[in-house]
Amino acid sequence: MSQPPATPDTANHLLPELLERLDRIAVALERATGGPVVAWPGDAPAYRWERGGGPFGGGHLEAVPEPALIRFEDLRNVDRQSIAIERNTRQFVNGKPANNVLLTGARGTGKSSLVKACLERFHDQGLRLIEIDKDDLADLRLLVNLIRHRPERFILFCDDLSFEEGESGYKALKTALDGSLTGAAPNLLIYATSNRRHLLPEKMSENLEARPGENGEIHPGDTTEEKVSLSERFGLWLSFHPFTQNDYLAAVAQWMKHFGASDSEIDAATDQALLWARTRGARSGRIAWQFARDYAGRKS
Repeated sequence: MSQPPATPDTANHLLPELLERLDRIAVALERATGGPVVAWPGDAPAYRWERGGGPFGGGHLEAVPEPALIRFEDLRNVDRQSIAIERNTRQFVNGKPANNVLLTGARGTGKSSLVKACLERFHDQGLRLIEIDKDDLADLRLLVNLIRHRPERFILFCDDLSFEEGESGYKALKTALDGSLTGAAPNLLIYATSNRRHLLPEKMSENLEARPGENGEIHPGDTTEEKVSLSERFGLWLSFHPFTQNDYLAAVAQWMKHFGASDSEIDAATDQALLWARTRGARSGRIAWQFARDYAGRKS
């Protein structure tokens, strides 16, 4: 028995459901073929880029509605770096020229925290943060195309960035920083942290590649040039150094106050804080934070 023809009211009722199904199919196809995802994940302070997992690669953004943030005022021993990155980010948010930023140096000294502090400070002015893993840098072209015409300002954040011999992800990063024919997206900056100044492993044997020329000129080897060229594409370099004992104790006091400790409790905990650092073989803001959390947990 044949079905009765659809009336205009029936068609209008089915149209939203049909459009929703077509949109889901389009998104699935684009993820599978490596194209940018049309559907925006909704407004959020931060996002993560996730690989699509399809046979042809690709990826999509996932919203992070409640990112872990920190204030500039809560950080210690990074005053110079705080001023520089805050100024650069303010210029970017206000639509003025600004640089990509490379933060390098000792572990646990506040590199990642400064990037999160930028989001805390400027989120209300339209700044958004996108976190991407080093292994997903091959998707940078897709990501840049996805956000190029968005009204927000984006910081692409790659934490603990470094490359080993044979990895090719740095080539995609070089292109996104400075080498693309279409140019960088005007609403995107790249902030990266690393324990390596030049992001790639450096060997003593590379010094042998430098040789004197006929006029006494030094000609560095090609591999050295390749390594330096990547880090040079970051316009602003910020270096971080290990904490002195006084720097460490100041950070301990700051975080203990954050957890409600009194001045007398902070003074009494000095020896415990120093022992905590010695057992870890380093002094840093991260270790100060960990001690303060342990102390507050035991006291409560």
